[in-house]
Amino acid sequence: MKNLIRIGLVIILIFLLSFTLQAQEPFAKLEKNRNVQAKGLIHELNTTKDTLILRSDNSITSLYTINQAYERELDFKIDSMSYKLPLHKLSKGKHVFVVSQSQIKIVFVVYLLPTTPKEDSEDLDIRYKVGIKETDMKITICNG
Repeated sequence: MKNLIRIGLVIILIFLLSFTLQAQEPFAKLEKNRNVQAKGLIHELNTTKDTLILRSDNSITSLYTINQAYERELDFKIDSMSYKLPLHKLSKGKHVFVVSQSQIKIVFVVYLLPTTPKEDSEDLDIRYKVGIKETDMKITICNG
């Protein structure tokens, strides 16, 4: 009987913790170019998926992006073997990246995922400790 209660408590604890633990939402998704001629360019996202990392044995001469409205958002002359591009500069949605090396252009796609704004938990905690309620557009302070 004691083991049954312990097992039940462990299951309830795991169940409750599964709702409180949240992983960081992904910022972007990369579709790599799998062409044999593109294997010289290493294109990947960093661990937090908010920066595109480009590396190559050959010099990367330029980089530009085309968004889902078929407009160029970024256009850089690089002339380097590696480059890091922060993705927060780009609009949300699909972006086609074109990397130019000496005689070839390598194309791949990055999807910038929409994120939902979350209320800062620290501000929320302070509001409840002080006793502030938000109703419509008014903020009232509760005594007690």
